[in-house]
This record gives sequence, structure tokens and C-alpha cells, in this order.
Amino acid sequence: MFIKNCMKNKILDFLKKHRITIIGIVVGAIGGYAYWHFIGCASGTCPITGNPYISTAYGAVLGLLVFNSVKPKQK
Repeated sequence: MFIKNCMKNKILDFLKKHRITIIGIVVGAIGGYAYWHFIGCASGTCPITGNPYISTAYGAVLGLLVFNSVKPKQK
């Protein structure tokens, strides 16, 4: 029981510490998928927007970079 509570606390601490990064990845992934769905390449020849997986991953990376650049400095 103690180990379970300890792991739960570690996971919650990790999520609290990196919440901005996680939110950035999720928002970016949703944006990448939405871009593929609504705007994407109809012919399928575009390397990024022709595939939903690549578009979603690309959006997640961009979300990570953007949200980390505006992350407040930690003490």
C-alpha cells in the first residue's frame, strides 16, 4: 500500500511540474490533426500534411516548443 501511494505521489508531482509541457504537446497534437483534417493535402503527396500521423506528431513537437518557450521560470 505504501509503495502504491508513493508512486501515485511521484506521478502527481511529475504531472504538476510538467503540466505546461504536457498541455503544449496535447494542444499541438490536436492542432496538427485538425490541420490535416481541414486543410491537409488532398493528393497525399505532401510530406507533412498528407499523413495524419505525421501531421499530428509535427503539431505535438511545435506545441512542445511553443509552450516551453513561454513557460515561466521555476524557482
